[in-house]
Amino acid sequence: MIEPHRQGVVVHVKAHAGARRNRLFRRDDGALHVEVTQAPERGKANAAIVELLADRLGLKRSQVALLSGETAAQKRLLLVGLSVEEAAARIDAACNS
Repeated sequence: MIEPHRQGVVVHVKAHAGARRNRLFRRDDGALHVEVTQAPERGKANAAIVELLADRLGLKRSQVALLSGETAAQKRLLLVGLSVEEAAARIDAACNS
């Protein structure tokens, strides 16, 4: 799910830490999932999620911020400077590569 925000857009993701590899993908239901190899301890996995999203979406790390879900699998991340349409296009491209 992507929703507008005054600074850009908010993206809802389901996160999984301690995975075999880093990846960004959509499930059959359309939900956005992110898996990172970092362990879920002391914010390492959250930092890895931010870095992975920035890298795959062609953003600076400072343009991606965790809004909620610091200790939960369901997370809301702010993508600064993007429209809903641009974010959707970048996410689709990242998931299909």
